[in-house]
Amino acid sequence: MKPSTLRIGYRYRPKRLAADYDTLVIGSGMGGLTTAALLSELGQRVCVLEQHYTAGGYTHSYERNGYEWDVGVHYIGDVGTSTRTRKMFDFLTDGKLEWAPMADEYDRFYIGDRVYNAAAGKQAFRDNLVRQFPEETAAIDAYMDLLRKVGRALGDLGMEKVLKPWQRKLAAPVVRMRTPDVMYRSTYDVLSDLTHNRDLIATLCGQWGDMGLPPKQSAFMVHAMIARHYLYGGFYPVGGSWHIADSIIPKIRKSGGEVFTYARVNRILVEDGRVTGVEMADGHRIECGAVISSAGISNTFERLLPAEAADAFGYADKLETVRPSFAHLGVYIGLQATAEELGLPKTNFWIYPHNDYDAAVEAFVNDRNAEFPVVYISFPSAKDPDYLNRHPGTATIEIVAPAPFEWFEPWQGTTWGKRGEDYEAFKEQLGQRLLKHLYDKLPQLEGRVDYYEVSTPLSTEWFSAYRRGELYGLDHTVERFRQDWLGPRTQIPGLWLTGQDTLTCGVTGAMMSGLLTTMAMAGMRRMGPLMKRIYS
Repeated sequence: MKPSTLRIGYRYRPKRLAADYDTLVIGSGMGGLTTAALLSELGQRVCVLEQHYTAGGYTHSYERNGYEWDVGVHYIGDVGTSTRTRKMFDFLTDGKLEWAPMADEYDRFYIGDRVYNAAAGKQAFRDNLVRQFPEETAAIDAYMDLLRKVGRALGDLGMEKVLKPWQRKLAAPVVRMRTPDVMYRSTYDVLSDLTHNRDLIATLCGQWGDMGLPPKQSAFMVHAMIARHYLYGGFYPVGGSWHIADSIIPKIRKSGGEVFTYARVNRILVEDGRVTGVEMADGHRIECGAVISSAGISNTFERLLPAEAADAFGYADKLETVRPSFAHLGVYIGLQATAEELGLPKTNFWIYPHNDYDAAVEAFVNDRNAEFPVVYISFPSAKDPDYLNRHPGTATIEIVAPAPFEWFEPWQGTTWGKRGEDYEAFKEQLGQRLLKHLYDKLPQLEGRVDYYEVSTPLSTEWFSAYRRGELYGLDHTVERFRQDWLGPRTQIPGLWLTGQDTLTCGVTGAMMSGLLTTMAMAGMRRMGPLMKRIYS
């Protein structure tokens, strides 16, 4: 495979732009691509502007030294059968995206000196928990019932975001009546009502890294969304995560649109209180009356939008009600042997020092030498049945762990790859600490690592433009979900939002946010026939 293969999109040059576009999209993450593809299906010519060298946001992959890694798509749930999630993926990619199932035991939790696991399938998931905690059968059944109730209400949450303000006000009494009170409580509070068994609570919250917030701080609705998402196991895109964007872009091009890379937007243009287009980093202006930002809430209202416009519409005050999610480290590992030869599993490892996740996070934030509160290990080459066709005789591993952005502020503003010896030494120290976790669980790998590199929150800032290196956009607190301004609509005519900040985290959350943004822009009359095509 040539190094350029994973560089998805068309390199930006002003002369390559069409004469006019119906809509501009800033950012080519899953939310941006989904919105662009659906608007294209409705006949619009859409221009997607991506500042990175490749499209896809956190779904992109990269190659180095003969290896390939994903940067965000470690596994996806709810795509094993003809679900709404699977139907949306199939529609966006014209059925060209295939999914490989992981092991039946798709997540394994190392909690102190104990080991628990998650089994694929709703009944299998429940029965497996009962086998591990036989004295907690009633609590487990009550938990499964809560997942069902919250799942039913999550659809209302999404549809409410599509409504205009006056429609939302009319619908509010019905929505409140249909919303379980547990949705707006912390995960830990809800689970503590069900059981006092701290190991069971820790096991149920073993995927908290998928939203970046431990149970005493996170909203139960997001915990329930993630738990439901993986009830039937984990899946990996055949051919690698980069294939997601590569399969969606043809739908955007079909209506005359394009996805441009190296296309950094300097600012959103606002005249007489409404959006008129964007100004690029090279000074070129693209005029358009509809701009969708998939660049994140903070980037949109603090960097891209003129300060006077943000202040005039009260967004500076609104931003005080939310905060960015945790930043992270990544260790990307290459080995000169296959996953089968090395005994690599199709199971994710979640490693915790003990069962009090919030205490572990607090200790780590206050002392960088404390144990990592969570270490996640993924084995992409084992998950992808096509990997060896692209990279014969090799295997890859990825490790992800949280790291406060503040640790790296001394190097903020420096150039990637040129941050100096102190930075490289700090990265090496952190990488070695994380590699020890790998060798502890898979000792046969010690001495077998051919190549590895460490990414920091500054890497995320450099490549993905998240200003605090955040992995999941906004923190998924209860307070965040009480903000009714976080949705597709803004108060500025012509400016729309999409992406995980407008709904929930992850690839599927961002994809569904793209659907909601399209619905809000186009209206249900135009969306009705398209929805029938997607979900028929």
